[in-house]
Amino acid sequence: MTSLPPCAEIPLAGDGASLVYSGALVEDYYAQWVRDPASIDASWAALFQGPAGSVSPQRSGPSSVARSGADLLAKQRGVYELIHAYRTLGHFVAKLDPLGFHRYSFDELELDRFGLEERDLDTVFDSGSLAGGGMRPLREILAILRQTYCGTLAIEFMHMQSFAQRRWCIERLEGISIAKSFSGEERRRILQAILRAEEFESFLHTRYAGQKRFSLEGNETLIPMLDAVVEACPLHGVARIVMGMAHRGRLNVLANVLQQDFKTIFDEFSENYFPEGVLGDGDVRYHLGFEAVRKTASGSVVTIGLAPNPSHLEAVNPVVEGKARAWQRRLGDMAERRKVLPLLIHGDAAFMGQGIVQETLNLSQLEGYRTGGTLHIIINNQIGFTTLPQDARSTHHCTGIARMLGIPIFHVNGDDPMAAVFAVRLAFEYRQLFARDVVVDLFGYRRHGHNEGDEPSFTQPTLYQEIAAHPKISEVFLERLVASGEMNREEAMAYRKAFVEELAADMAQSKQWATQAKPKLRERLSCPRLLEPVRTAVPKEELLSIGLAITRQPPDIHLNPKIARMLQDRRAALESGGPILWPLAEALAFGSLLKEGVPVRLSGQDSRRGTFSQRHAVLYDIHSRARYVPLEHVSPDQAIFCIYNSPLSEYAVLGFDFGYSLDFPEALILWEAQYGDFANGAQVIIDHYLSSSESKWGAVANLVVLLPHGYEGQGPEHSSGRIERFLQLCAEDNMVVAQTSTPANYFHILRRQALRGFAKPLVLFTPKSLLRDPRCSSLLGDFAEGGFEELLPDPIRPEGARRLIFCSGKIYYELAAYREQLGEKETAILRVEQFYPLHREKLARLVSVHRAEEVIWCQEEPENMGGWQYMERHLRALLGREIRYVGREAAASTGGGSLGVHRLEQERICRQAFGDS
Repeated sequence: MTSLPPCAEIPLAGDGASLVYSGALVEDYYAQWVRDPASIDASWAALFQGPAGSVSPQRSGPSSVARSGADLLAKQRGVYELIHAYRTLGHFVAKLDPLGFHRYSFDELELDRFGLEERDLDTVFDSGSLAGGGMRPLREILAILRQTYCGTLAIEFMHMQSFAQRRWCIERLEGISIAKSFSGEERRRILQAILRAEEFESFLHTRYAGQKRFSLEGNETLIPMLDAVVEACPLHGVARIVMGMAHRGRLNVLANVLQQDFKTIFDEFSENYFPEGVLGDGDVRYHLGFEAVRKTASGSVVTIGLAPNPSHLEAVNPVVEGKARAWQRRLGDMAERRKVLPLLIHGDAAFMGQGIVQETLNLSQLEGYRTGGTLHIIINNQIGFTTLPQDARSTHHCTGIARMLGIPIFHVNGDDPMAAVFAVRLAFEYRQLFARDVVVDLFGYRRHGHNEGDEPSFTQPTLYQEIAAHPKISEVFLERLVASGEMNREEAMAYRKAFVEELAADMAQSKQWATQAKPKLRERLSCPRLLEPVRTAVPKEELLSIGLAITRQPPDIHLNPKIARMLQDRRAALESGGPILWPLAEALAFGSLLKEGVPVRLSGQDSRRGTFSQRHAVLYDIHSRARYVPLEHVSPDQAIFCIYNSPLSEYAVLGFDFGYSLDFPEALILWEAQYGDFANGAQVIIDHYLSSSESKWGAVANLVVLLPHGYEGQGPEHSSGRIERFLQLCAEDNMVVAQTSTPANYFHILRRQALRGFAKPLVLFTPKSLLRDPRCSSLLGDFAEGGFEELLPDPIRPEGARRLIFCSGKIYYELAAYREQLGEKETAILRVEQFYPLHREKLARLVSVHRAEEVIWCQEEPENMGGWQYMERHLRALLGREIRYVGREAAASTGGGSLGVHRLEQERICRQAFGDS
């Protein structure tokens, strides 16, 4: 007979291919085997016979290996499909809920779905790749599948596009005994971590009754999980963890993972608490950040930075990613990104409910934002405030959004701490190996309400009856250790008692401090240096050298003819000493800083080209799209220049760049909105980080926010960057808000931001139509002399004017043109280039040289917007007179939708400014 390939190589449907041998052929071989087993190929005989000769041709009946060859292969195909189904769907029926409320049956996993029956349980089948493969009875195959995919640890991974990564998951889970993965010492360490977590919460609950702390009770398994991550860091080459989390369990993490002094934590509960050396308003204890250096059991050191966060739950996510990338830059880990681990701890309701989670996940594999993967741990309380999962999401698991990345998602029952630690170790290993995000979903419960003063039984009476009766995690785990003889109850009680005594001793010290401490008001933030001049001029020859380098025709790059002409025009402007327009001024600012060793990073939607096709910081070959970045070729030893097109996100990207600027203050970091109003989508970051992080947490960023602003008659949505909103946020010298109107002043403010030696955010409103307007130009000498000017005098009427018009931005050029048209000589137009902090002394000097019989504030924006309400009170206080407003009437919308109406309004504004109604 003709020799056939081994049966193990027969493609079957369970592996995604079709059956290549017909049932009739198999029937023939089976009949031949029954007559004479030695007459057929050994591989076929092995299939019919089963392992170790356990079945003979003479055996028959319902328990035989195969009732016919075709039936056998149909059953075998069903087994492969069963294995695939459990790998794909097993997590739906896993024992994940410690309370036992959520137990699911799933028809798709019933044997009859795969053509199998109870009588097949003792039949031996090929198990494919399951747990190393081999021939096994169906009963054993089912046991392995249920243990691996339906126990207290379950995994979602079959959605992953990478076959190699799926195989990696299979090999590390199937047939593995989790319990045998831990030594006796490791089990005791896990129990001790849980005991510390539980006793810490219990201690606070009894000593500070009714005070909010957002306890971890019901999910204390998080503590040994985080401890395992810290201990594993040296093994994986991680030197720093950048961590972000909301308020749930934060104090416990600070105490038992970051090892913050217990006394300090207790001090923060005192009404007299005042942290020494901190200015500003401060924040509640469960929002504060912390920096720790942990020594591991191996003697290695791991630094952990917990980022501060507001109550806007997941807003900290992109900030952590930016901080992590900054540290990777600082540690020279930009290629493999293995030395710095971003670790985010989420709540279940927030992970699914907050859009910032999706935005941050989307950053994970993007060129300008990747951090080598983030380890996500979800504290799954199975409730959000008072809302149950069925009212909060449309997916079975709260992790549904993470599937979009094609990454593994581990679900684990918090009452099985070994499974949880096993899962997080595996997740950490995956992140280090594949440089991808990974999620561990820790199922637990919330023993109290949303906070300790909340009564949860009002809305969830049955759930909280079950929680009240449920034993603590330490009790559940201790039972296992006692049963295995690894620990006795006396040892656990002794450890618990010693820890409580340690807490009590620290609390006694805290009480002694509290009786002596005297409440006092915090000192207000201030920074007089914000108004000090900074040397930002660059010699002409240096500017020319930089300009020629960045306008040079790149080698081996075939440019679009319009781009080539643009480079020629910029080069000609430089060589003739001007006029220099806005885009070239910006490039000169960046180039000069790079040459001086200051790194520059700019990111935003379409920032490489520029929203208005003005920047062209990246040039492309018209044939191959090969990229050339002129600012990377300023000088041989220049600093690094990075410019990235961001995803269509404001919230996450601004948060990322804010975080980056926190931990890389030596660089000039800029985020650019496509249009100024796009900042609306990032308002949480603006309100809770950009404007207030220094006051709340002492966290100061040097970030520049570029917001294109100006009324061009293109509709309300892209007119206003909402100057008024930023001015409302200004206080205590917390940031700079400016709207420069000349290329040279833009050049100087960017350089000032990078060179003045301290950090403050800069919100800078940039032009649109002025980007190419020849009126808005500067000479080369303007860059080589002077510095940034907070206010600009009138170049035509520098003194002696009867009427003063204060304005900012584009409207200046329209007012100047109207004045020229009128031939009017009694009016001076003064420009406010920096709104906040307002340079009062300069303003007073500007006004003092004029007669100033009439003072006007003129703006394009409606009366309830723009700079009017801010400037009116300052001008009135400074000049001691009423200020006349000229601009659009108060409006609900930022602007109109008709270009014709827009032009009429602009003309009216100009007429009224000059007293012509």
